Amino acid sequence: MSATPVRTVARNRSVRYFVSRVLFTVVITFVGLAFALPMVWLVLAPFDATPTLSLEWPDWTLDNFTRLAENPYALRSIGNSLLLGVGTMLIVIVLGALAAYAMSRIRIPGRDGILYGLLLLSSIVTGTAAMVPTFQIITQLGLINNYVGVLLVLAGGILPTVIFILKDFMDSIPKSYEESARLYGAGPFRILRDVVAPIARPGLAFIAIWTIVQVWSNFLVPFILLRSPDLQPAAVLMYTFYTESGQADLRLISTFALLFSLPVLVIYFVVNRRFGFRFHGGIKS
Repeated sequence: MSATPVRTVARNRSVRYFVSRVLFTVVITFVGLAFALPMVWLVLAPFDATPTLSLEWPDWTLDNFTRLAENPYALRSIGNSLLLGVGTMLIVIVLGALAAYAMSRIRIPGRDGILYGLLLLSSIVTGTAAMVPTFQIITQLGLINNYVGVLLVLAGGILPTVIFILKDFMDSIPKSYEESARLYGAGPFRILRDVVAPIARPGLAFIAIWTIVQVWSNFLVPFILLRSPDLQPAAVLMYTFYTESGQADLRLISTFALLFSLPVLVIYFVVNRRFGFRFHGGIKS
């Protein structure tokens, strides 16, 4: 084969590679803009005297925050969301860690089938599909307009996925650590608390963040089960921000949306700085 065809093939490959990289860069740029523009609107609109759905340079003002502070339920609803998020997170971490540890260390017949069945059912039977029987159960228990009922429903929907994830972390922890602890007389709960939990901290941190995010943005469950405006979380209260003419009040919605997103971002960065999310299985890398 002569040198000319070889150079032609090499040149064609270089041209195709260059074109593919240019097209890839253009597509990624458009995708990045599609995600970035709403974030820019979220930051700028609360400081605009007359915000619209279009992205434009704001007429700077702080009156929107003053109006929001005058709403008797706005700041309280963020506290309600924190209460639901932290409460659900604690229930899920404690019960999920106990169940995952038992699933990891005890040879239960059909264990994998049970795990996959729970995960499948929790994915298919979503909150919307199960809302009618859930409402009937909570009504029979007398927990309507009660945080206990909301916490039970939220935690029950999240637990199967949490157990499935944490079991992988528990499986990756060497059993020799536990055997050494047993030699010093440690029981199962102390081993879980002092040996397994510290090693699985990155996984527990991920579960904590993931649970709070799931609860923070949940609208349907508290909307159905909570009747009093004093108890409603932020995701439900935002639904009530309308003007007297029935139009969405963008001044309140944009300002409240900014405040609504800040707690989750702060929690994420704090936990990420403390634990990090660079891990493989249950062992942090």
